[in-house]
Amino acid sequence: MGDMTNSDFYSKNQRNEANHAGEFGCTLQELRSLMELRGTEAVVKIKETYGETEGLCRHLKTSPTEGLAGTAADLEKRKLIFGKNFIPPKKPKTFIQLVWEALQDVTLIILEIAAIISLGLSFYQPPGEGNEGCGTATGGAEDEGEAEAGWIEGAAILLSVICVVLVTAFNDWSKEKQFRGLQSRIEQEQKFTVVRGGQVIQIPVAEIVVGDIAQVKYGDLLPADGIFIQGNDLKIDESSLTGESDQVRKSVDKDPMLLSGTHVMEGSGRMLVTAVGVNSQTGIIFTLLGAGGEEEEKKDKKGKMQDGNMENSQNKAKQQDGAAAMEMQPLKSAEGGEGDDKDKKKSNMHKKEKSVLQGKLTKLAVQIGKAGLVMSAITVIILVLYFAIDTFVVNKKQWLPECTPIYVQYFVKFFIIGVTVLVVAVPEGLPLAVTISLAYSVKKMMKDNNLVRHLDACETMGNATAICSDKTGTLTTNRMTVVQAYVGDVHYKEIPDPDSVPAKTLELLVNAIAINSAYTTKILPPEKEGGLPRQVGNKTECGLLGFVLDLKQDYEPVRSLIPEEKLYKVYTFNSVRKSMSTVIKMPDGSFRMYSKGASEIVLKKCSRILNAAGEPRVFRPRDRDEMVKKVIEPMACDGLRTICVAFRDFSSSPEPDWDNENDILSDLTCICVVGIEDPVRPEVPEAIRKCQRAGITVRMVTGDNINTARAIAIKCGIIHPGEDFLCLEGKEFNRRIRNEKGEIEQERIDKIWPKLRVLARSSPTDKHTLVKGIIDSTQVEQRQVVAVTGDGTNDGPALKKADVGFAMGIAGTDVAKEASDIILTDDNFSSIVKAVMWGRNVYDSISKFLQFQLTVNIVAVIVAFTGACITQDSPLKAVQMLWVNLIMDTFASLALATEPPTEALLLRKPYGRNKPLISRTMMKNILGHAVYQLTLIFTLLFVGEKMFKIDSGRNAPLHSPPSEHYTIIFNTFVMMQLFNEINARKIHGERNVFDGIFRNPIFCTIVLGTFAIQIVIVQFGGKPFSCSPLQLDQWMWCVFIGLGELVWGQVIATIPTSRLKFLKEAGRLTEKEEAPEEELNEDVEEIDHAERELRRGQILWFRGLNRIQTQIEVVNTFKSGTSFQGALRRQSSVTSQTQDVTNISSPSHVSLSNALSSPTSTSAAAAGHPRREGIP
Repeated sequence: MGDMTNSDFYSKNQRNEANHAGEFGCTLQELRSLMELRGTEAVVKIKETYGETEGLCRHLKTSPTEGLAGTAADLEKRKLIFGKNFIPPKKPKTFIQLVWEALQDVTLIILEIAAIISLGLSFYQPPGEGNEGCGTATGGAEDEGEAEAGWIEGAAILLSVICVVLVTAFNDWSKEKQFRGLQSRIEQEQKFTVVRGGQVIQIPVAEIVVGDIAQVKYGDLLPADGIFIQGNDLKIDESSLTGESDQVRKSVDKDPMLLSGTHVMEGSGRMLVTAVGVNSQTGIIFTLLGAGGEEEEKKDKKGKMQDGNMENSQNKAKQQDGAAAMEMQPLKSAEGGEGDDKDKKKSNMHKKEKSVLQGKLTKLAVQIGKAGLVMSAITVIILVLYFAIDTFVVNKKQWLPECTPIYVQYFVKFFIIGVTVLVVAVPEGLPLAVTISLAYSVKKMMKDNNLVRHLDACETMGNATAICSDKTGTLTTNRMTVVQAYVGDVHYKEIPDPDSVPAKTLELLVNAIAINSAYTTKILPPEKEGGLPRQVGNKTECGLLGFVLDLKQDYEPVRSLIPEEKLYKVYTFNSVRKSMSTVIKMPDGSFRMYSKGASEIVLKKCSRILNAAGEPRVFRPRDRDEMVKKVIEPMACDGLRTICVAFRDFSSSPEPDWDNENDILSDLTCICVVGIEDPVRPEVPEAIRKCQRAGITVRMVTGDNINTARAIAIKCGIIHPGEDFLCLEGKEFNRRIRNEKGEIEQERIDKIWPKLRVLARSSPTDKHTLVKGIIDSTQVEQRQVVAVTGDGTNDGPALKKADVGFAMGIAGTDVAKEASDIILTDDNFSSIVKAVMWGRNVYDSISKFLQFQLTVNIVAVIVAFTGACITQDSPLKAVQMLWVNLIMDTFASLALATEPPTEALLLRKPYGRNKPLISRTMMKNILGHAVYQLTLIFTLLFVGEKMFKIDSGRNAPLHSPPSEHYTIIFNTFVMMQLFNEINARKIHGERNVFDGIFRNPIFCTIVLGTFAIQIVIVQFGGKPFSCSPLQLDQWMWCVFIGLGELVWGQVIATIPTSRLKFLKEAGRLTEKEEAPEEELNEDVEEIDHAERELRRGQILWFRGLNRIQTQIEVVNTFKSGTSFQGALRRQSSVTSQTQDVTNISSPSHVSLSNALSSPTSTSAAAAGHPRREGIP
């Protein structure tokens, strides 16, 4: 989807535009160029071309208040001319590509080569019968049929390789498909509010068209480009486009340009949509990314990556596509060309480093692989030496030229045996098991209301040691109702009778609540008879509006009298103000301001209060203290949120200075104080009890009053009276963790966090500080793993910082969802407990699989190795090994990775980050079962023929027919694995291995299926599988020996692990390996949030790196004589990436926002083409 497609797109549209330009007063091109302007330039341009925004609305045939008519024909026409609001995703990899990737596996390649050589040699018939003298090899056992069957082994190996490859590719393919499904589900759920035909409706983001009037509010992620036409106090975070972390204030007359992909941090308003999909600013960037990617691939294929060529291709790119594409190229290569599936809207998502589990597994797999390689090498060397010494030294044979092919056939056979040992030794099922387990869990977690956005979050959750939860909506139901009020000097314990409230006060109260709340907040009639009224919008405001209705009044008439456009000035709610105020102009020209907010904050600004007659009386600080004691604290101790409603009148001349907020928000008159109840969700106390039992500390972080917070925490069971715990307010918390200079000190945080249970009146920064403090703490021997829940825009930093961020699916803003790892679709705390269960289950599934896999590996490798050394031929043939490998790796990973979680998982403490994957108990099981299996197999190998009274299979000549002896060994081996698979279901030394086996149908199917296929292979496999059919009594013995595994498992379980001191654990991540990963993580994440606590050393390192790069560039440029500017430009865009100190050591995660952000890169783009995609 490069620029090529775009140009076709334009040429098609050019024709359309010619026809339709008459219908709409502006073309796609005009709007695109308009959206590239910023600030006053844009205002001037709109004035000159269209004469005000109303003019532009007329041109686009839309009304600023009524919106589009919304007829299907009109919407279709707009989509045709201006495009759809959809950015086409990157094409997924085709199945063929995935197969090709699976074929890149080194061991498989070695096997293929060996098989092909073996095939080729088997077709070569040496001339004449001169090969009698070629050594012991060709015994008389060989008749014509046998000689011709030589090709079968090679073919069988190739066939099994194909099987393995197809299985792997299919797994990858289904994983990607699942991920795309998930992604589209997230996107379909994203809706946006627009005005159509005078009605405010919510439509899916993809349905937005040019000309729509969209309502934007706090916490939205803008879905398209547009022009701000009306609203108040709108502040936007444009860092995803510009990299500037400061919020940009938007206003109709100074800077009306709203860009897609940016976040609304404050305020609300309406915008006229002017560009959607590929024509919006985000779309343009994605299109460039696509183009840059294609360029890269073409270059990679040519493989000319020397600098001179790089320079030339960059010059080519410059002519093609302006400097912007060129600036994208280094970005693309820095990303390692990784077209993550998450391309769509998520390119600026930070992706955390490899998860702990993957780290441990990779390390383990590498160790096992190395051991396997050594073993297989030794096997081949011993076989070759033995053969050579036996043939040429002991039997004193000459090497005759006509014998060469036969000798080579022997060597190839030895080589194949060696490779087989390697294949069995390398646990390629490990990554597969992790993938299957995670994918399965993610699918099932959807049912438990967890929508997982990052696969590894699911497994990290199992290690969580702390959860910092919001109060409102997560622990409580988020259905606010006013239950107490203090009006006219009386404290009412339930809703007062309207007649008992003075008429003046009542009128003021209704106006104050109706006007000074978002007009999008409403109370609608219940959906079904007898249900509760539906609350839409901000829940606290809904509670207040409900209070108006309970007073038998109505807020609608007030709102229709003073529509939103007539509001003079609005100070929107934010976490700093903790209050919201609206100014209206009275009929006589004077102004009145209504205010509402947290009672202790608003009361401090009140100097009067309405008395029982509805007249203002003086309200002094000591009255206030008394009110706090008598009214606010008792309300808070009942777990109520207290909100104060107040007003103030201003004279018309001189007009007050509205920007001087401190003066405006003072000298208020208090109308009333209400207590709002938000009941605790019924299932939360039980969920919190489960967490505490599982060794997870739950902390509540809330913006509420400390007494309210404490009351709710006791109801939830976060704190129990009589325990030693801390409940702090944000102010006090900050005072305790900062030194005299006001800097945060880790050791001060360490004194507080272990006992802290409730943090009240906290700002988002406090939340972030707390999370960071707990994660960085070195006080406890295990690093804490912290999960955080959040719903507001301001929770973004904390959600990103945490190990797992949970965003609320219903109440959460887009910004919070964007920063999170898991979205709780039902906003319920008890779903977090389910996530913990699944997380622990993933960990256990992997361990089960490991326990099983390693037993197979140890036994198979030792059997192949010793067998080869003693009898010159592995008792388990190459094809048999591959079959064992396939069932044991692929099928077993499926069977063991899909165990459903049980409540029992919540009865143990978290594992912690450096707990080894293979515990002592598991090591005991692995070695114990290996001893049993080896004993039996070697018994069968050396005395089996006497026991079963059959011919011995040892020392058989090349190409001899398969013997019953070796078939019995193979069959017994597989039977033992099958029954050991049942043993592997338990890893903590439990006795009952059948517990819950029927709850997992996949497991049962796979065990029975494997058994059935094994029967077919043994009875009808014949030459390709080197099997000869067995009698019934021989089968019974094989199964009997297999069943012995279950008995032996009980024996092993009896041996106490504590006695076996010599057992080592394996698969542990050492602190050393973990630390740098952690630090890098922090860097990527911190910088996103202008929290530039950068490490000096890194900056110096990058500077050094840059200098060297510059010098190399300059030298090369002079050498190749290409344009000096090109080099400098490329250099500056490279610098730009490092300037954001994105860790260079793992380049695949350079996030879009970083690479597109810093000023140098953008100036480089601008230098090449002054008005190209004008990023300011």
